[in-house]
Amino acid sequence: MSDRLPGFSTLAVHAGAQPDPTTGARATPIYQTTSFVFNDADHAASLFGLQAFGNIYTRIGNPTNAVLEERVAALEGGTAALAVASGHAAQVVILQQLLQPGDEFIAARKLYGGSINQFTHAFKSFGWNVVWADPDDIASFERAVTPRTKAIFIESIANPAGSITDIEAISTVARKAGVPLIVDNTLASPYLIRPIDHGADIVVHSLTKFLGGHGNSLGGIIVDAGTFDWSTGGKYPMLSEPRPEYHGIRLQETFGNFAFAIACRVLGLRDLGPALSPFNAFMILTGIETLPLRMQKHCDNAKAVAEFLAGHPAVASVSYAGLASDKYNQLARKYAPKGAGAVFTFSLKGGYDAGVSLVSKLQLFSHLANVGDTRSLVIHPASTTHSQLDDAAKVKSGAGPDVVRLSVGIEDKEDLIADLEQALGA
Repeated sequence: MSDRLPGFSTLAVHAGAQPDPTTGARATPIYQTTSFVFNDADHAASLFGLQAFGNIYTRIGNPTNAVLEERVAALEGGTAALAVASGHAAQVVILQQLLQPGDEFIAARKLYGGSINQFTHAFKSFGWNVVWADPDDIASFERAVTPRTKAIFIESIANPAGSITDIEAISTVARKAGVPLIVDNTLASPYLIRPIDHGADIVVHSLTKFLGGHGNSLGGIIVDAGTFDWSTGGKYPMLSEPRPEYHGIRLQETFGNFAFAIACRVLGLRDLGPALSPFNAFMILTGIETLPLRMQKHCDNAKAVAEFLAGHPAVASVSYAGLASDKYNQLARKYAPKGAGAVFTFSLKGGYDAGVSLVSKLQLFSHLANVGDTRSLVIHPASTTHSQLDDAAKVKSGAGPDVVRLSVGIEDKEDLIADLEQALGA
């Protein structure tokens, strides 16, 4: 091939993969093994001492997972990546490298309900404290910064409302504060938005959603942009200080622009242990091969469904950034010109009861707690994914009592609209 950079679709199929050197297999094999044989004692010592790259134990790394990591890093424009067992696991591993007990991180209020719960409750046991900011009010991020702030966390397209976050504006706040910007890019996928191009230092995904795309495998991934200087001000000792478990290596000094990905692997994944199964890595790799085809169909269908709902008398409002009338449409044109994603919400005039009733009457849309499937999915967040929040917090996160969330699949749009029409009519 020439020196030209491969396009997105080519990378989705080929990045990180080569024919198997032993068998010639074209598809990446599933290396379903716990451990790997060392060449000799010196080879083993060099691997354990971080003096050579290679495979030791599948909890820390696996050849199937490595292809997945390289592929997603290439699609996102990062320097390296680490695949783990789920999106939630990825968030734990990221923040373990950044925060000490008593430290803070700032998070956008508009987040997946599970992340809100994890940040508010589970992370308290680690002594990590979340401070909430409003993604519609960039100044609220600036006001939230304190000497204990170690990171800012946002979603590129917020779950459940499908609102678009101004990544560049919040990146400016992070730069001024001297902290990394973490962007959950699950709902957009790199096909629609590449947060690193807009100032993100770390990108995280639930691979379970659009990247895998078929609702059959759990996974999460961390992408290191290679853009942050971890030695600045001594804020990040996990990366800048000598690591006693590795004979005094300073990860930032030794590994440079992929030091964060290394830290997540050799400090986080090694000790916390949320390893991704090689079988799930294989399934997700297969899904990624069709990501650009699927995402465009998802977006085209979602826009058609949103336009239908916007004109229906039973619908009070539709929150979809792809509609010209939507408050986030300008941000969608800037950050996601190929489409505003496939997940959005709408409000029913009948309130909470109407939302619960609607999901029970839909036939083609599956009622379940997931997004990013080839199949169209529906849920009433106030009674499910965001039920742990009080009413005020539900409204702030975009999951008020009258709100229904759709994840629009790749079926024929006419069939999806017909299903919604019959359910709304009933």
